[in-house]
Amino acid sequence: MGFADMSIAEIAEDYSLPVEAVLSLCDQLGIAYKHPQTRLALEDAKAIMSRIIANRQQLDTHQPD
Repeated sequence: MGFADMSIAEIAEDYSLPVEAVLSLCDQLGIAYKHPQTRLALEDAKAIMSRIIANRQQLDTHQPD
């Protein structure tokens, strides 16, 4: 398994989210971490980013015009 050169805190920053929101996603997805600076496995980072994007798309489709 490869490692992404990204931490939980960096993903939060890249997607303009609170670190706590990304930590919550880690918990939901069963991704182990010790602290926000934990470096993630590539597949874990991809799973988190995919979930963030999917959540944003879902919010966009439910917004009234």
